Amino acid sequence: MREFSRTDRVAQQIQKEIAVILQREIKDPRLGMVTVSAVEVSRDLSYAKVFITVLNTNDEDKTKQSAAILNEATGYIRSLLGKRIRARIMPELKFVIDNSLMEGMRISNLVDSVIREDNAKRGPESGDKDQEEE
Repeated sequence: MREFSRTDRVAQQIQKEIAVILQREIKDPRLGMVTVSAVEVSRDLSYAKVFITVLNTNDEDKTKQSAAILNEATGYIRSLLGKRIRARIMPELKFVIDNSLMEGMRISNLVDSVIREDNAKRGPESGDKDQEEE
């Protein structure tokens, strides 16, 4: 089994600390419920891409606004991060919208609706046959 690399450890630490910072320190009312889904750190630890998911909204503009607010606050967030993590270099932060969660939910809903439509076309007795055969 491969050990975690240093960049992986730093990324995990940054993810954990930024999640706490967003929860406790950032009090912007325009910011939705934001979670940190992942952090990618460059090999030289000078840049960190922070992937965020904005919950409780399907409004793409609101999601983009949340990312913009966080990108404007990177200096403040970096300073708070610097107090929490002992590191020689504090990476430049860039907040990026992570659509994978929403995309996964969208695909799951599509699959569910196709199954419902398929069952509706077959009729009610078709679902019972499968269980009798088991």
